[in-house]
Amino acid sequence: MKRIGILTSGGDAPGMNAAIRAVTRTALYKGMEVVGIRRGYNGLLHGDTFEMNARSVSSIIQRGGTLLYTARCPEFKEEAGVLKGVEACHELGIEGLVVVGGDGSYRGAGDLSRHGIACVGLPGTIDNDISSTDFTIGYDTAMNTVMELVDKLRDTSHSHDRCSVVEVMGRGAGYIAVNTGVACGAVEVLCPEKEFDIEKIVEKMQASRKIGKQNFIIIVAEGVAMQAPNYSADLAKFIEAKTGIESRATVLGHVQRGGSPTVRDRVLASQMGNYAVNLLEQGIGNRVVGIRGTKLVDYDIQEALQMKKPFDDDLYEMNRQISI
Repeated sequence: MKRIGILTSGGDAPGMNAAIRAVTRTALYKGMEVVGIRRGYNGLLHGDTFEMNARSVSSIIQRGGTLLYTARCPEFKEEAGVLKGVEACHELGIEGLVVVGGDGSYRGAGDLSRHGIACVGLPGTIDNDISSTDFTIGYDTAMNTVMELVDKLRDTSHSHDRCSVVEVMGRGAGYIAVNTGVACGAVEVLCPEKEFDIEKIVEKMQASRKIGKQNFIIIVAEGVAMQAPNYSADLAKFIEAKTGIESRATVLGHVQRGGSPTVRDRVLASQMGNYAVNLLEQGIGNRVVGIRGTKLVDYDIQEALQMKKPFDDDLYEMNRQISI
């Protein structure tokens, strides 16, 4: 394989630039040419591409976001859009493609692979909701960002004897919520994987206050908050009305996507990028890269999309036991 492309798709995640750097420099080391594709599949369809060299990726490993930008591409969900993408790859001389993104990005890579373009997907999403890997690129950084911000909120919650209801990202998964809940000493974590009773949470807070607890943190995953408009704010009002504890809601939002990636995300993204090019060098496509324990693995794209990721019930239960 002499010429490959790389794109980032879906939501941005810290560490994507480290992956881009690793893919580019590994390919150049192996004598391949590299085409950078801006704005995901949308850029592929509309010719938003450029030739990459070793200097194209200088001084980006520490930067959040993505050098290649990202965008949604509804057109690529249709077969006509996929065929247009295949034609674009042929015109550009792209024999293989590295796609950094989530499940939606994987589906696009699978469609291209079906038409003879060897594609390798890398898991780039802060939610960690890709089942074929233990950790996704950006997840560790996002959790550290949440932890830092909640620690700051706790300072003011302590000063005012207050309850802070903190909404974190995780539309379909509560991995960020449960891990940061443990790390920040949250009295309760609300996530889509587990049922909960607000009245019992209120009772727990009242019991804790009787034995001297003065401030409270409640972590709410985005997937729970989506149940109703202003869910977190209304929950804070409900808690204040029931307990008399001054309560405020904070939605952390897209700040969780940004920032310089952690060591773990930089190393993981670099390993995965290097691994992807090694697959393409062998002519192997229609694969996604993941990590299991400490070992890099790869799976057929369709197999990966069918996998289910277990929720850490033990971690969730542990937090309930120690948050008193």
